[in-house]
Amino acid sequence: MDDTFEKIKAQIKFDSQGLIPAIIQDAKTGKVLTLCYLNDAALKATVESGFIYVFRRSQNKLMKKGETSGHTQAVRELRVDCEGKSLLFLIDQKVAGCHKGYFSCYFEKVEKDGSRKITEGRVFDPDKVY
Repeated sequence: MDDTFEKIKAQIKFDSQGLIPAIIQDAKTGKVLTLCYLNDAALKATVESGFIYVFRRSQNKLMKKGETSGHTQAVRELRVDCEGKSLLFLIDQKVAGCHKGYFSCYFEKVEKDGSRKITEGRVFDPDKVY
């Protein structure tokens, strides 16, 4: 039996809610796509399947990234920070990482006056996907 999950779990610290933050970064472009949270079940599913699973706090449920859109995130590499309190996944993104149609969830720049400016174009129409 593969004990990879247990070895990884022993190196990290979930918070008081049983969650650990994870940065999702595109391996090819280096772009940060999103910040999400994993619970024990999401981490286990991610490690075992090779695809990103997250814990949706708003819906209190486990979800595979891309399960609705098909825009999956295949794990290439997992890194842990120096204190074991956060994760970084380098992934291969299929289509886009943002449910609003952009490659990254960080598609807006905050200007000096506080206004927001869109910095990239949409790669899909969310109305046609969701």
